[in-house]
Amino acid sequence: MLLLSVLGLFGETLSAETGTSDYAVQSGDIIRVSVWKEADLMQDLLVRPDGKISFPLVGELSAAGRGVGEIRAEITQRVDQYIPDPVVTVQVIEAAGNVIYVLGKVNRPGAFVMKGPTDVTQALALAGGIATFGAESRISILRRSAGQQTAIPFDLDDIKDGRALGQNILLVPGDVVVVP
Repeated sequence: MLLLSVLGLFGETLSAETGTSDYAVQSGDIIRVSVWKEADLMQDLLVRPDGKISFPLVGELSAAGRGVGEIRAEITQRVDQYIPDPVVTVQVIEAAGNVIYVLGKVNRPGAFVMKGPTDVTQALALAGGIATFGAESRISILRRSAGQQTAIPFDLDDIKDGRALGQNILLVPGDVVVVP
């Protein structure tokens, strides 16, 4: 069976099937699902806000938060009832759900798609850097997890001086970097 893993994008999971790192699909991503030698079973699918996709012979399937290998395995299992020994491929065409936000006193505030692992200093660079009068020592990363929002402090002055480098964390989809 063919498997296309999209590596290097943040939001990775460990695939139980392959033991390798697998991109975790997010709502808003576009994935291509195809079944070899079945022209009618090739579609580009938008992962809906509820985290699901719909595919012929499969019906609805939860995709958000799951690795591409895990999605491929479930589609293969469901299609196997109709097509013997199906060869299913799942590809991430557009990782549009991998969005972070940078707000406040930066030169270009906005939403940014992470094309790979992105830390706080990289996010600030994407936003054009700190604007005049931005408080470099009082930056916060707002993160929502399991319905709870937390504020993670970040001091860019420390990073510039080579201190407290551990605070330059990797961001996850949905994080908001706020520069007061």
